[in-house]
Amino acid sequence: MDRLRAFLRESRCDAILVSHLPNIRYLCGFSGSAGLLLLDSASATLFTDSRYTLQCRQEVEGARTRICTHGPIRAVGDELRTSRGRTRVAFSLSSVTVAQRQGLESATGSRVRWVGDQAAVEKLRALKDAFEVDTMRQAAALISRVVDAAIEGIRPGVTEMDLAAKIEFEIKHGGGSGPSFEPIVASGARSAWAHARPTAKRLGRNELVVLDQGAILHGYCSDMTRTVFIGRAPRKVRQLYEAVLEAQAAAKSAIRPGAKAGDIDRAARRVLTRNGFGRYFTHSTGHGLGLEVHEFPRIGRREDTELRPGMVLTVEPGVYLEGLGGIRIEDDVLVTARGAEDITTSPRNFIEL
Repeated sequence: MDRLRAFLRESRCDAILVSHLPNIRYLCGFSGSAGLLLLDSASATLFTDSRYTLQCRQEVEGARTRICTHGPIRAVGDELRTSRGRTRVAFSLSSVTVAQRQGLESATGSRVRWVGDQAAVEKLRALKDAFEVDTMRQAAALISRVVDAAIEGIRPGVTEMDLAAKIEFEIKHGGGSGPSFEPIVASGARSAWAHARPTAKRLGRNELVVLDQGAILHGYCSDMTRTVFIGRAPRKVRQLYEAVLEAQAAAKSAIRPGAKAGDIDRAARRVLTRNGFGRYFTHSTGHGLGLEVHEFPRIGRREDTELRPGMVLTVEPGVYLEGLGGIRIEDDVLVTARGAEDITTSPRNFIEL
């Protein structure tokens, strides 16, 4: 909260309205599904409803709680309309809906000028402290164990849904609160779908299988992908895998404090292009990771965010060929003063089953 108040001073705002729930959790600990946090230079108030009265007593720190009878939007509007000194208020352009914006403006009238918050909280969240790093190491270790167990269950006849269910079971059995996202299990030609959902398709011999999954542990996400082959892989598949693995290694080698996010993406893309597979790499090289599975910064083309120690990123180059299938290798890395440190540990060597 103190770091966010520094943003208020620099942007000459009197207060900030935080509406994105992961941001609210980051700032005051509240993990409920409905709430708004209003913060100024001297105080912070969480507006929520009566479902969370007892929960707030246990979770919320650094903010008073106001239980709203007619909804948080109306309560925030009343607060701003009747208070002094809060005439310029920052808010999130990406998480406040049009209806909410209209409700706030209706409640405050010309009393308040609303300005964009420049993703201030998201930028704070990108730099993990020691507690967050330790938690994310544990989440990464959990998903590494889950993936190793899932790979042991891959065999012809098993359905994609079977594997996805096993992944979700192992996450909770291992202490996670659930998956970071619906696990991706894609086999055969469907593995060329970068974000394929698992289906009733049965795994067959002589095909690729992509497993992309993450675990939530104590609120923090992990995200890891491995690709295996059922049977003896043809030379083309081996070449593709080696190129993707080399691209991932090049991207990791480019990670250091002061490097631009776009530099990391270019390092991976250069390797795949040199090997003749550049046009099959159809997404960015990675993204930030934390309370959400996708957060600031994005590791993609023309991204100029400077990397700093404490950031946790995914590095996930991939190639996708229609008819043949796809290969993606993804790990979670911590940016340190010396470069990139892998925190996911499942083997990256090509596995033939």
